[in-house]
Amino acid sequence: MSDLLKIGPRSFHSRLFIGTGKFPSPKIMLESVLASGSEMITVAMKRVNLMNEATDEMLSHINRENVQLLPNTSGVRNAKEAVLAAQMSREIFHTDFIKLEIHPDQKYLMPDPIETLKATEDLAKDGFVVLPYIQADPVLCKLLEEAGAAAVMPLGAPIGSNRGLITKDLLEIIIDQSNLPVVVDAGIGAPSHAAEAMEMGADAVLVNTAIATSGNPVEMAEAFRYAVIAGRMAFKAKLGIVNKTAIASSPLTSFLNM
Repeated sequence: MSDLLKIGPRSFHSRLFIGTGKFPSPKIMLESVLASGSEMITVAMKRVNLMNEATDEMLSHINRENVQLLPNTSGVRNAKEAVLAAQMSREIFHTDFIKLEIHPDQKYLMPDPIETLKATEDLAKDGFVVLPYIQADPVLCKLLEEAGAAAVMPLGAPIGSNRGLITKDLLEIIIDQSNLPVVVDAGIGAPSHAAEAMEMGADAVLVNTAIATSGNPVEMAEAFRYAVIAGRMAFKAKLGIVNKTAIASSPLTSFLNM
């Protein structure tokens, strides 16, 4: 109980957040969420029936008491559009949680730092629990902290690339400096990547493509579940010192003294 992750008004046992896109079916998505043990799942507004939540096939599978929905603003191009999307999501999903995504470039989907900072300031003032998705920029992370973000979500690699932690050096700086939870989001392609992020001291990871497009999403979700747990345990236990040369685990001459 002492190792709960707190974001905004809620606390979470699981440090694995799950995206809900790209799954073969709502049934497999639900089974994967359950297998992952995740208590926070993202929902893209453009994939949801905005007129009637009760009839939306995906949301009908989610236990809202145990799982926090994290609507995202994916598809917006600037701060103004992001604020409008967040306000709509609050009415639809009945939550102040919002994953802020602003990426006007549809080819590389790189988040816009300037518009993200503007939107974070406005949304935080309006009572939102803002989790901004950003490039791995330590300076921007501190500015977002001052702007009222509830957590920061720097990318490990471009969205959907499964390339792992190519921004590792910058993530280490962000983790070292941040007073907010750091959620590594985007690019994580294997359970080993998730474990590595947690070993570094990340507070959580968000995974979608690596699970949803795998050969068996349910089993992959479970693999990520245990990878995140193992990585967190290793971080808390403190990893051993890395040496450039071999160091014997027992004295090499001990047999001479027998």
